[in-house]
Amino acid sequence: MKKLNILILIIVLSTLNSCKKYLDVVPDNIATIGSAFSMRSQAEKFLFTCYSYLPREGSPSENPAMLAGDEYWFFDNIKNIDPTAWRIAKGEQGITSPYLNFWDGENLGQPLFRGIRDCNIFLENINSVLDMSDFEKKKWSAEVKFLKAYYHFYLMRMYGPIPIIDKNMPVSASPEEVKVFRQPIDKCADYLAGLLDEAATDLPSILDKPTTDLGRITKPIALAIKARMLVLVASPLFNGNPDFSSLQSPDGTVLFNPAPDQKKWERALLACNEAISVAESAGIKLYEFIPNATTGALSPETLRTLSIQNAVTERWNTEQIWGASNSRTYDLQRKAQARLDPSKFLNETVQSILAPPIKIAELFYTRNGVPITEDKTWNYANRLNLRTGTTNEKFYIKPGYKTVELHFDRESRFYADLGFDGGIWYGLGKFKDGSDVWPIEARAGGTASRKGAQLYSVTGYWPKKLVSYLNVINDDSDYRVLDYPWPIVRLADLYLMHAEAANEVKGPGQEAYQYLDKVRNRAGLKGVVESWTAFSTNPSKPGSKDGLREIIHQERLIEMAFEGSRFWDLRRWKEAPAVLNGPVKGWDLEQATPEGYYRQKTLYVQAFALKDYFWPIKESNITVNRNLAQNIGW
Repeated sequence: MKKLNILILIIVLSTLNSCKKYLDVVPDNIATIGSAFSMRSQAEKFLFTCYSYLPREGSPSENPAMLAGDEYWFFDNIKNIDPTAWRIAKGEQGITSPYLNFWDGENLGQPLFRGIRDCNIFLENINSVLDMSDFEKKKWSAEVKFLKAYYHFYLMRMYGPIPIIDKNMPVSASPEEVKVFRQPIDKCADYLAGLLDEAATDLPSILDKPTTDLGRITKPIALAIKARMLVLVASPLFNGNPDFSSLQSPDGTVLFNPAPDQKKWERALLACNEAISVAESAGIKLYEFIPNATTGALSPETLRTLSIQNAVTERWNTEQIWGASNSRTYDLQRKAQARLDPSKFLNETVQSILAPPIKIAELFYTRNGVPITEDKTWNYANRLNLRTGTTNEKFYIKPGYKTVELHFDRESRFYADLGFDGGIWYGLGKFKDGSDVWPIEARAGGTASRKGAQLYSVTGYWPKKLVSYLNVINDDSDYRVLDYPWPIVRLADLYLMHAEAANEVKGPGQEAYQYLDKVRNRAGLKGVVESWTAFSTNPSKPGSKDGLREIIHQERLIEMAFEGSRFWDLRRWKEAPAVLNGPVKGWDLEQATPEGYYRQKTLYVQAFALKDYFWPIKESNITVNRNLAQNIGW
């Protein structure tokens, strides 16, 4: 009995200690909180601490939406990139030590609940700072309210229903008070919408000091994230999802609304309208590349390509609503860069390992702006046949080079986004459009082919969209990169969210078409109705709600390719099983002839189960806090 009592005491003490760790609700260094807000300079340091928890979305290893889905693949035992997220893509996620754990801040995940705690500390103390104006206190408080909302949103998108931490627990809180419940999705959404509205009220539309404050939160950012959040909770994964209707808290609270609610789409549409209005009033517009002294005059083909690429890679361009200044893209770019110059083949700084599968190449439209499976002028059945490039395709494909039909007669975004065998890579020190430019030679023995055991694209494709055309590969290990802030939100994304919400609320019509067509127009395509009428085997498709929904979904997957959108979109639409259950394919890289190289090889067969829609909560958290319901399937 004495031994049993000692054992119980040990368990209780361990539980109390774990409760404290669970949400880390007791502020560290309590005695220093007063000094942290004793003057403006100290409070500003705490403000930047609140910013420091922002996930590094421009890091391929730390952003789950990059490597944990199906946009990239690698070879086994890869060493040039942390494979943690890729293990999720391979179905290896678990509950003992979850990968990319943003709940606890483990395995490359940021500790977002700790970030929320620090945001609460800031908001509770900022008004005590003496050498600040009320105006500046309101502005900083608005930034932190946004960050607090964003961290909640990030967790909700990943885990589903979450605890709402509106205020920090007092030091005197009992262990039972610390054991919080997950809140229903609708309650989470209402809380975040209200917090984002509060933040937007006191945020500037345009930064007063852009040279020093770029990356800090503005009103367009707050409203764009509000729109993204409301589109998320209006989507099938969150809105009346029968697969998760059984998920309840231990007290019986139902965490997912049992039936679809059309008013959620109406609310999302209003949010999109407001976000677009504020963004455009602040001067944000779709990016268009302007030729310069480096490029000289450009063909319409290359001009469109650079407009698409530079909407992502040009620093602080006109389309960016929120650029992540905490995410350097140097590492991302060297992993996305194909090796092109035979004289620099020994430069291993260019790792060339981010490899989109063949199915990503098949995703893009034909040059007529419709899917390759629908274009009545494009022979889908012959897409794997060989064809030789001519001068007619010189801005996209090397003349005289033999490649597959799949690479011909595609839309501008295909050529802007993807590097492929025989394709043209504009820039990297060569700017004579249509003549002196780099071709990609990916077959065995070519400059972009496999280098050693580690440095190569396992599929034969590269995400060219993510690489600045101004980068330069020099001798040895010198790769000069034009770094850029990762675009967390840009205007095209907001336009496509509006089109989606408008179709869900009102069906096909001008309100849905207008922003869809703006994005298509920048890519050199005709409007959706005109394109389908003229070229699709299903010309009436844009005229039905279901048909237009399918079009909008594919338009998003194309426009936002490689930007961390596909991963979340496939989930919120509940299309992940249909897309992710199947083989990941690339070309036969060991072959030097086009006949040998262009044979599809299965690299892996992915499997997506119901449980994979949401991250598991770490098992030890469930053990400590029985008020937490584990996600279904885990």
